[in-house]
Amino acid sequence: MYERSSVAELADSLRSELNRYSVGGKLPSSRALVERYRVSPVTVSRALAQLAAEGLVVTRPGAGVFRTAPRTALPAAGDTSWQEVALSAEGAGDVVPRSVDASGVLACLAAPPPSVIPLNSGYLHASIQPERAMAAALARAGRRPGAWDRPPMEGLPELRDWFAREIGGAVGAADVLVTAGGQSALTTALRALAPPGAPILVESPTYPGLLAIARASGCRPVPVPVDADGVRPELLAAAFEATGARVFVCQPLFQNPTGAVLAPTRRAEVLRIARAAGAFVVEDDYARALAHDDCGPLPATLAAEDHDGVVVHVRSLTKATSPSLRVGALAARGPVVDRLRAVQVVDSFFVPRPLQEAALELVGAPAWPRHLRTVAAELRHRRDVLAGALRRELPGLTVPHPPSGGYQLWARMTGGGDDASFAATALRAGVAVAPGRPYFCAEPPAPYVRLSFAGVSGPGELVEAVQRVRAGLGEEARTADA
Repeated sequence: MYERSSVAELADSLRSELNRYSVGGKLPSSRALVERYRVSPVTVSRALAQLAAEGLVVTRPGAGVFRTAPRTALPAAGDTSWQEVALSAEGAGDVVPRSVDASGVLACLAAPPPSVIPLNSGYLHASIQPERAMAAALARAGRRPGAWDRPPMEGLPELRDWFAREIGGAVGAADVLVTAGGQSALTTALRALAPPGAPILVESPTYPGLLAIARASGCRPVPVPVDADGVRPELLAAAFEATGARVFVCQPLFQNPTGAVLAPTRRAEVLRIARAAGAFVVEDDYARALAHDDCGPLPATLAAEDHDGVVVHVRSLTKATSPSLRVGALAARGPVVDRLRAVQVVDSFFVPRPLQEAALELVGAPAWPRHLRTVAAELRHRRDVLAGALRRELPGLTVPHPPSGGYQLWARMTGGGDDASFAATALRAGVAVAPGRPYFCAEPPAPYVRLSFAGVSGPGELVEAVQRVRAGLGEEARTADA
């Protein structure tokens, strides 16, 4: 496995030496660079690819790598201030402004510099991704007959059938649409179910990407508080009555960010309340494949217990595999399926067939259950390591309910302070964390931070991250006292 820092360092070295070569001059061979810098061939290949992307070199297969001519100066930038007027006028008549605030999403997606430990990542580190299995699946998928033909708009029948079996209950392949990951599925669901200006009930706190989707669609997210047993039914019923909402979006299993699991006594109650309100429940089952190996049997999906077509189910393979394997599913029963299909087709036509074929190959391979067992054990171990480090080093952060699945700890700042300031201090100390404020669509009851343990190279980095934050907080306290 190559290190990002090694690639960046080698690229910097090669970039600084380019003036030694004339335009069109040939650089040393990859083998010579490997021996000279004592790095792997993969690191050399990545560094040269970076220089090629910058237009500094060109690679000619079979001949080598050559320096290119310097780029000519770019023309001066024009005046784009007119866009402020155009973009403001566009939403002047909207009931709810359709501004797009992606700050909460970007906090989780932005890749920090190599020197920063990412406790803000929403994806598995490469070391626990099924890279070999995915590569083998993609190679086999590319050789399948018709692998590059246009797929059915709803998705490959075999993949839809696999998702239906995973969801359970009365859901069949005909009820499933293959989507380009969970975010795309949520976007399709909200666009299909709620018109602009409509209220949408959401858990509080909840996934910032959901809030961004709702607001970008012109909808108004309305919070329903969550406790250790999931959403509170009495408050859900009150919210439906007060707002007239027709959509409730929830994560009944390992809720993001709290890790809560909807209690058995509340599951039927949530479905009953939604049915009485004439509303849909969008079940975001994002983390079912991320259960820890000490969590016990998983509850069935809400969709499996739904007899009246209340539930629109969302799931994805992305979280348990790779951020680039963007294959997910939407499942529903009744006339709503036609509307979901129509919205998806208009937005994206279909999910590329090679990606669907690769997903089929992956989940059907013997390596798939082994990978899930590995992830279950690794995430549990990382959770315990991070929780232990917080107790020892940062007692001002408490985790009331350590999760039995998922990839994050939801930590409350009991000593006071501000979550944004905490995140800024952590970043200066070399650790990226997610402040809790973007997870609330109304005023938060207390300051929180979300700490992910999935995107680091190993448990050792988790301990180092907590120690860095402790040192950073201590340094700031000493500076303030001086």
